[in-house]
Amino acid sequence: MRKQVYSLLVDNNPGVLSRIAGLFSRRGYSIDSITAGTTSDPRFTRITVVASGDELILSQIENQVRKLEDVIEIKLLKDGESVFRELIMVKVSANAAQRGEIISVADIFRAKIVDVEEDSMIIELTGNQPKLEGFLNLLKDYKILELARTGITGLSRGSEDVTIIE
Repeated sequence: MRKQVYSLLVDNNPGVLSRIAGLFSRRGYSIDSITAGTTSDPRFTRITVVASGDELILSQIENQVRKLEDVIEIKLLKDGESVFRELIMVKVSANAAQRGEIISVADIFRAKIVDVEEDSMIIELTGNQPKLEGFLNLLKDYKILELARTGITGLSRGSEDVTIIE
């Protein structure tokens, strides 16, 4: 089993994300994460899908997604040739005595404190998965009240394989 990151450029039509997720569901493929957002051109959406499987399954996923009507382009994003990021928000229980320690951990990872209440803090961190896991590991001594993750998004490096649509 290995993970593959697919970057899809699709027409920004109603239901496109549902059709892509439905394809995975109908075929019994597993989605590790999926993110979607409008590109700089509002006619198009970039969808990043992370899936796991053996070589045959991953090849089938690529072929099936490529056949979908709204899919303009599919790229396989590879380590070393692409940049991947994920966003997490962590709500940590924090009294006045713990706040300084938690802020110090956040500073080490260049995380942002986005909310402080009397008994909790919300911290935002963007980075690759090892960075996020390292951050969460250092917070294990504190009570994590809630955790939200966006899932991986990514782009290939350089400008050679950029699709420009007029």
